[in-house]
Amino acid sequence: MPDLLIELFSEEIPARMQARAADDLKRLMTDGMVEAGLTYASAGAFATPRRLVLSVEGLLETSPNLREERKGPRADAPEKAIEGFLRGAGLTRDQVEERETPKGNVLFAVIEKPGRPAAEIVAEVLEKTVRNFPWPKSMRWGTGSLRWVRPLHSILCILSHTDGAQVVHGDVDGISFGDTTAGHRFMAPARFPVTSFDDYVTKLKTARVVLDPKERAEAIWNDATNMAFASGLEVVEDRGLLAEVAGLVEWPVVLMGEIGEAFLGLPPEVLQTSMKEHQKFFSIRNPATGRIERFITVANRETADNGATILAGNQKVLSARLADAKFFWENDIRVAEDSPQDWLDKLANVTFHNKLGTEGERVERIAELARDLAPFVGADPDLAERAARWAKADLSSEMVYEFPELQGLMGRYYAGPAGHPLEIAYAAEEHYAPLGPSDDVPSAPVSVAVALADKLDKLTGFWAIDEKPTGSKDPFALRRAALGVIRLVLENDLTLSLATQFGDAAWSENLLGFFHDRLKVYLRDQGIRHDIIDACIAMPGSDDLALLVKRAKALDAVLKTDDGENLLQAFKRANNILSQAEEKDGVEYSYGADIKFAEADEEKALFAALDAGEAKITPAMASQDFAAAMGAMAALRGPIDAFFTAVQVNAENSTVRRNRLNLLSRIRGICLSVADLTKIEG
Repeated sequence: MPDLLIELFSEEIPARMQARAADDLKRLMTDGMVEAGLTYASAGAFATPRRLVLSVEGLLETSPNLREERKGPRADAPEKAIEGFLRGAGLTRDQVEERETPKGNVLFAVIEKPGRPAAEIVAEVLEKTVRNFPWPKSMRWGTGSLRWVRPLHSILCILSHTDGAQVVHGDVDGISFGDTTAGHRFMAPARFPVTSFDDYVTKLKTARVVLDPKERAEAIWNDATNMAFASGLEVVEDRGLLAEVAGLVEWPVVLMGEIGEAFLGLPPEVLQTSMKEHQKFFSIRNPATGRIERFITVANRETADNGATILAGNQKVLSARLADAKFFWENDIRVAEDSPQDWLDKLANVTFHNKLGTEGERVERIAELARDLAPFVGADPDLAERAARWAKADLSSEMVYEFPELQGLMGRYYAGPAGHPLEIAYAAEEHYAPLGPSDDVPSAPVSVAVALADKLDKLTGFWAIDEKPTGSKDPFALRRAALGVIRLVLENDLTLSLATQFGDAAWSENLLGFFHDRLKVYLRDQGIRHDIIDACIAMPGSDDLALLVKRAKALDAVLKTDDGENLLQAFKRANNILSQAEEKDGVEYSYGADIKFAEADEEKALFAALDAGEAKITPAMASQDFAAAMGAMAALRGPIDAFFTAVQVNAENSTVRRNRLNLLSRIRGICLSVADLTKIEG
């Protein structure tokens, strides 16, 4: 069985596109080969700035012979029907068989397709793949019609056998398939032939190219951390930047440079953001002080002066960038100290949404809402309102204009010079949180009040103008905002009525349903089934998310026990019998069962068990002790099982039957007071 090696060699591929492109090459090639009958043992795809590579092991030599039998019309069918059958089969009348069947003589076509050599199939699939490759952006060059992300220079395509390599013959837009590639653009640009994937990887490394992006990333990280450690420093971890830089170089050479003394007083986040965004530098931190003191850059080549010239150039460019950041910082501090109101006034000229007004108007709404929410989160109302008014002030600052990702954080830095206490400073930084499922959730009361107000204003505003998420589209990140509210409420154990916040607007029920849908996603990740949540949503108070989750977790816990699971089945049996009887009789059996009509001992025991259970469940529900209530409910399992075993509900005596149906109604009522068990599946 041969192995296949493909390399598409081009000008530099943007780092952000490389991983997806490698996956697409693997998917398109392997799907195409398998569809043509060419199976394989394993496949791997790789990318560097200048090449996409696919390695396939254990490929069949040829696709298998195929034999297909097709049943056609009767032999005496109309001529047009027979012609259509022959045309579909690609055969003539004398090439089909006529067989006798119970329905008469019928035509059968036997179509045999001989297997094809692997090289023929690979060439065909590769040409189709290259011509139809799904680049996010592509270009044409020269006089050809081929579109590629950057000019494509060569295509390597070989099948490796134990006795040597075979070049797959093919061509795409004048680029013939071959068995050669080139090494590093500067250090080893000469082309060389390869005979297998292992030979290819070895020769590439000799030619100063590391093929595997994971290997390049590991080399960068190891060299960077070792270099920093040797100076008593540490690298600020940034996996996204690491992946991007690994996609910018074929032969990573790690260099550490100095940051000018004049810039060391800038906030570490400013230094880190400026170096990352503009230069793709890693930040090096002093663990003792938290200051960013140096940087790591990754060159794509070795030099005779060990990178001194590269570092000098990088430091010169960096100084210019940081000079801008220093100017923004100093100017912003001056505004914060002298006239912070100017920033707030400018928000009146910034549109938030054409139907929802300006950022300034939004700040007023958030401030009012934060004051209203303050008592629920244990915050001082005046402080919460002040914090909400300051929270978005940094949107007017020069630093945030240059680096929007620093919004909130800069509000924290500027709060002190503007005369605000620490609670307001941290509220400015934290009010956007949480942005993702793994982000920390604010816990300081003022921060929680402003964070909730910010998200609730956003959600109610967009619901009011009917701009809800549809399908996968969520341009205003409303799903994220709802999940943020859920996490703020649950992780701070807040008692908060969403219905009260929404008021009696026409859209309020729809928005509450949206929260419930987000809550299902959140709890599903914690192992709680959607039907359990539905059973709790159906109960009163479902707009109190903390209460709803406590109920759902208690129900989930009890249904995982034998008593809980069996009680559910007993409830469903009781409910089914009762529902059928009520439908048949046209009456509702809910007028109270009387023990004096009980006949069997098990029937009398159930009366006593229901009395005892209700005595525990009612106060437990009143105090929101759902675990106790559901535990008491699960304890009814035994008496209910015994009742059904010993008693026939539909007794011949109408009085006894009516009394037993009313007893079932009592079972249903007690169970439904805890959760709507009719919504539980199974």
